[in-house]
Amino acid sequence: MGDSEENFVSSGTADGDATETADLVPGTHPVLGTAMGGPWPEPHEILYVAMGCFWGAERIFWQIPGVINTCVGYMGGTAPAPSYEEVCTGMTGHAETVRVVYDPEIVSAGQLLKAFWENHDPTQGDGQGNDRGTQYRSMIVATTPQQLELALESKRDFGAVLVAVGRGPITTEVLEAGQAGVFWPAEDYHQAYLYYRPNGYCNHGFKGFTCAVPGSGQ
Repeated sequence: MGDSEENFVSSGTADGDATETADLVPGTHPVLGTAMGGPWPEPHEILYVAMGCFWGAERIFWQIPGVINTCVGYMGGTAPAPSYEEVCTGMTGHAETVRVVYDPEIVSAGQLLKAFWENHDPTQGDGQGNDRGTQYRSMIVATTPQQLELALESKRDFGAVLVAVGRGPITTEVLEAGQAGVFWPAEDYHQAYLYYRPNGYCNHGFKGFTCAVPGSGQ
């Protein structure tokens, strides 16, 4: 995997993000109060994470101070503009993904990655909990060289923690944004799903293993 700058995308507005669709997500985030399609205040960076069903994953990140906006969608596949039903067939290659826009002066990429690793099981391959299929695989898509470095570092270090207690190896994909293709926002009814349905389905939460904050030396 190379780390050339052309494989990374701008962390600016959706219009300037090579991984976004041309169609901006309408409306305002019901929790964070920011425009779903941008523009977002500066400074900001974007990190994409997939960790199973995106309903519960999105809630984890909108609760973190310093996160500006979250949006659920589909990434890592080849079919254009996939629907939820198409992604669920496993034939499009996409994973259910959360786009996390954050202020790096308030929350670091390392802190977001800590939340990612601790709140799902990254050893399950094509699935998460009772959800099975490639669309539920674990994946990190970095938009900056620093994010990529921290993702690989934390995958190695947290993987050693899990192996030491008898868990399987981490199966999480770590990609540069240029390798993951377009991020296609999901249908409106998936956005902030657990805000509107707080008792809805969710299999995310602390899994019992602590991940050091990558890049912090802690």
